[in-house]
Amino acid sequence: MKRFKEKTVIVTGAGSGIGRATAIRFAQEGANVVLVGRTAETLEETAKEFPQDRTWIHTDNYLTITCDISIQSQVQEMIKRAVDKFEQIDILVNNAGKAMQGKITDLSAEDWRAAIDVNLNGTFYVSQAAMPHLIATKGNIVNVSSLSGVGGDWNMAAYNAAKAGVTNLTRTLALDHGPDGVRVNAVNPSVTKTDMSSAIQDNDNKTDKFLARCRPAAITFLASHDAAMITGVNLPVDGGVSASNGQPQF
Repeated sequence: MKRFKEKTVIVTGAGSGIGRATAIRFAQEGANVVLVGRTAETLEETAKEFPQDRTWIHTDNYLTITCDISIQSQVQEMIKRAVDKFEQIDILVNNAGKAMQGKITDLSAEDWRAAIDVNLNGTFYVSQAAMPHLIATKGNIVNVSSLSGVGGDWNMAAYNAAKAGVTNLTRTLALDHGPDGVRVNAVNPSVTKTDMSSAIQDNDNKTDKFLARCRPAAITFLASHDAAMITGVNLPVDGGVSASNGQPQF
């Protein structure tokens, strides 16, 4: 099924984790994929996982761009290169993120800024630069937020605040640009086994229980025509975690 044939998709943080799985899924469904990340080697490793059926995908169907999304000038150049290559942008997946542990009494100002810069400012910079092109194609954005952006987490003050910003920015962009024909949604994963989550202390190996909880199918669904009437939604993809009121099971 090639739902995204002749569509151009940008995926930030495409070198690992959710971003890598999402980029591969879009490629499998026929999209031109722009893989964005900080390290060229990991982006190329993602591209190696793309399908090799030459009847519909070949090396001209993807582009890797190293970019620090927390730097606005780099983001603007990245968008320019994507448009120069494929002439249009149909879908943007804002996936790049940075985990940061610590209470506010433990965090340095630099730690706080780093979390905000990547998770929130980066989402703003990329969305802002891509928006004129998305308006032209009547495209859409899927942000990768977090359950931490809906309810709080212990010891994650900066990350929680940044992802809460992404969650509400999603709603605002949907309202502001719905009249332009642009849909904006987000997925809110629980803990997912990625390189980023492995950096979080987990002495009980609890993250293993959440392996693959955020499947790329949720992202590709929201990006597809099947979700044409869905915008402004922050979709929990959490295996039922958010269904609980937090009380222990007796």
